[in-house]
Amino acid sequence: MSDLQHLFDNNERWAQAITQRDPEFFAKLARQQTPEYLWIGCSDARVPANEIVGMLPGDLFVHRNVANVVLHTDMNCLSVIQYAVEVLKVKHILVTGHYGCGGVRAAMQHRQYGLIDGWLRTIRDLYYEHYKDLEKLPNEEDRVDRLCELNVMQQVASVSHTTIVQNAWHRGQSLSVHGCIYGIKDGRWKDLNVTVEGIDQLPSQYRLRPIDQN
Repeated sequence: MSDLQHLFDNNERWAQAITQRDPEFFAKLARQQTPEYLWIGCSDARVPANEIVGMLPGDLFVHRNVANVVLHTDMNCLSVIQYAVEVLKVKHILVTGHYGCGGVRAAMQHRQYGLIDGWLRTIRDLYYEHYKDLEKLPNEEDRVDRLCELNVMQQVASVSHTTIVQNAWHRGQSLSVHGCIYGIKDGRWKDLNVTVEGIDQLPSQYRLRPIDQN
């Protein structure tokens, strides 16, 4: 028997349950992909995007990486954002971190972890930028959780600063970038109230004119 047999069995039960509720579900799903939401989240196995927000396959377009980082040099993440915005025409980008994030915790330490050290560099920079305020918090867990929130806020800004998102706003496309955080200990998904809905909310130095106005 395959080491994965229990997973195939689980899949069979899941597919049967979905089909019992809606016999046409998979046929409809195969014909089109029309999600309104792009989820940019952490790779942590404890943060299942669809389940957290109660959505079925096809409702959520998903990109995940360690510590939900959005870098202007990451062609993988930027390609996902571009496809979601320009082809799928999503209306909402949900940047979602989670409390107790191992990547954020690693960025606060002085030890080496390997290749991921470069990936987490922007979070380490963010940590030292807010170091004095974070040190006022009573314990390490509170400091980690606060930096998790600050990281989400930073990534909302990073998404909003891309030409992909700004060009969508220039076209008049309805698009909002939200910052949210998930609590593994209680299962709650929280809005951090840093939503960006248009280019006028960006600092002036990050606002980019359309190409035809250069």
